[in-house]
Amino acid sequence: MSTESFNFNAFIQESKDCLLKPKEYFATMKTTGGLSEPVIKALIYGVVSGALSFLWSVLNLSAVGGGMFGGAVGIMVFIWAIIGAVVGLFIGAVIMLIISAICKGNTDFEANARVVAAFMVLMPIRSALGFMYSINFTLAMVVGALVSLYGIYMMYHALVQTLKANEGTSKVVSYILVGLMVLFIISGLFAKRAAKGFLNNLEDKGTIDEYSNKYLKEMENAAKAFEEAAEEAKDEFDEDMEGEAEAAAEDTTTE
Repeated sequence: MSTESFNFNAFIQESKDCLLKPKEYFATMKTTGGLSEPVIKALIYGVVSGALSFLWSVLNLSAVGGGMFGGAVGIMVFIWAIIGAVVGLFIGAVIMLIISAICKGNTDFEANARVVAAFMVLMPIRSALGFMYSINFTLAMVVGALVSLYGIYMMYHALVQTLKANEGTSKVVSYILVGLMVLFIISGLFAKRAAKGFLNNLEDKGTIDEYSNKYLKEMENAAKAFEEAAEEAKDEFDEDMEGEAEAAAEDTTTE
């Protein structure tokens, strides 16, 4: 795909090949030609991803929520998806370059940026599956993790086929990333279960509204007690001042 005139049809075909046949795609992927092509790819993926996220928020089919508020947030999600795609391209290229260096592969920035731009084909897929959060949060987490695991699989082929990294080291790095991903999934599920258990415990002892009302009542009682104590202190102070004034008047009369 030429960087001088962006071929959208070629872009679609390359996206399909990268997603469905990563080994073959990365084996023939070009690592030169300028940074304009990967930037354009990142922009397109960001626009599609942001549009899908915006759609789910308007339809109340995502964690963002629906209605007017959800639509407003969805617009921000759309904008940040585009900005994040471009910024993520360059940050991702640096990270990919470090991984490639560890695996004794190509450390040219452009080559790594092109690889990261190819990975971004997963962005619209993640956004397309965003509606799952409205169905089942656990299911959404698992599906999202599977997409990430496939991304690691793509990264392995990119390292070996495109960046000419050491195959053994690339496998080790991929296994480490898979392990971290599994730990992330497990910790996320345990955190969700703990939060659910805490809320259930509150419901067993009393609703959150009841606790809130009880807390507010206690605050009102404390404020009332403080006001009474302040009033008593004021009365005592006034009495002392009156006593001192009378004593002073008597002393003056005696003299």
